[in-house]
Amino acid sequence: MIHDLTETEMINLRRTIYLAIMSSLSFEEAAHKLLKIEIRPGEEQELCNMVIECCSQERTYKTFFGLIGERLCKVNRAWAKGFSQAFGSCYENIHRYETNHIRNIAHFSAHLLASDALKWSALEVVVLTEETTTSSSRIFLKILLQDLAESLGLKALNDRLKSTDQDISDAVKGLFPSDSAKSIRFAINYYTSIGLGAITEEMREWLKSAPNPTAAGIDSGSESDTDSGSSSS
Repeated sequence: MIHDLTETEMINLRRTIYLAIMSSLSFEEAAHKLLKIEIRPGEEQELCNMVIECCSQERTYKTFFGLIGERLCKVNRAWAKGFSQAFGSCYENIHRYETNHIRNIAHFSAHLLASDALKWSALEVVVLTEETTTSSSRIFLKILLQDLAESLGLKALNDRLKSTDQDISDAVKGLFPSDSAKSIRFAINYYTSIGLGAITEEMREWLKSAPNPTAAGIDSGSESDTDSGSSSS
């Protein structure tokens, strides 16, 4: 039976989770304390949300939080589902976060994806077009993808994004728009501007074979007008 928390119960649970994390000297200790908290059905998501919230509040990203998230996900896939839902919620509301919070959440998310603690199907919420992104979401994606390229290597990242695994290929479709030449050009310019032009080869080939390829408007250099370079990681 799912238990609906009262406001007082929610505050107490959040305080317990916060103290368990912030009083720990290592991620192992933090994860151990979190797993000992009595979580009733319906409360699981709050723990995942609080880990991310604590992470976002730090002045700079601490790997400590990524390791906590990774440990929880690998102990029980129920936590992985919670962090996947939290990823979707954070991305959909990313325009409400301050830039520093965006950076920390992106680093945290990249850690979970790179360690396979979080399924790549979480990326299904991302659609990379000019109309569906904001400066905030483009900053988030820049840091997320650059972290993944650094952790996995650019070739491994490209292979993962072009995976034949149906779940992954369906989830990352939005990262490689194909609905119009305009959307494809936008994605190519965006990836090029953040140093990941190597993952755009298939999109570039498509435009080359399209009518009037000279009008493609693809940046051959670094910066474009996508706001992607407006903030560093």
